[in-house]
Amino acid sequence: MIHLDFLDRRQTTATVPSVCMHCDDPTCAQVCPADAIKKTEDGVVQSSLKPRCIACSNCVLACPFGIPKVMLGPEQMMKCDMCYDRTSAGKRPMCATVCPSQALAYVPAEQMRRDRREQATNVFQFGNQRVTTKVFMMVPPEQGVVSIDVVDYMWEQEA
Repeated sequence: MIHLDFLDRRQTTATVPSVCMHCDDPTCAQVCPADAIKKTEDGVVQSSLKPRCIACSNCVLACPFGIPKVMLGPEQMMKCDMCYDRTSAGKRPMCATVCPSQALAYVPAEQMRRDRREQATNVFQFGNQRVTTKVFMMVPPEQGVVSIDVVDYMWEQEA
């Protein structure tokens, strides 16, 4: 359930994976009128529960990362659930298993801090909204919080 976004479709085949960040306080779940989005005890934000999801797209609009997608066929919100069937059994998510460049990894935060020159962060700033997540992103060593200018981000998405 990873979505691939094309960086510049006219000029290159380069893509960037868009994975659910599994927010500590998931906005997608907060705005769901059907209470269809649940977070597990270990912090994984699940796709919507099929019998409850009304495909209203509130979660799609509310997610600061733009991750959930409403699938038209089943009329249900679906997204990365960190391959919960695998990770709850002690296995790595499929994306981390098959990623040839190891850009996607499923390792403890301590191991990332020890083995990588970049800094691992799970704190993101969207204007006045501060979001902490279960998923970490690698950033330059001097940058602790990823600040996303929503206006610039929206413009880049439209271009």
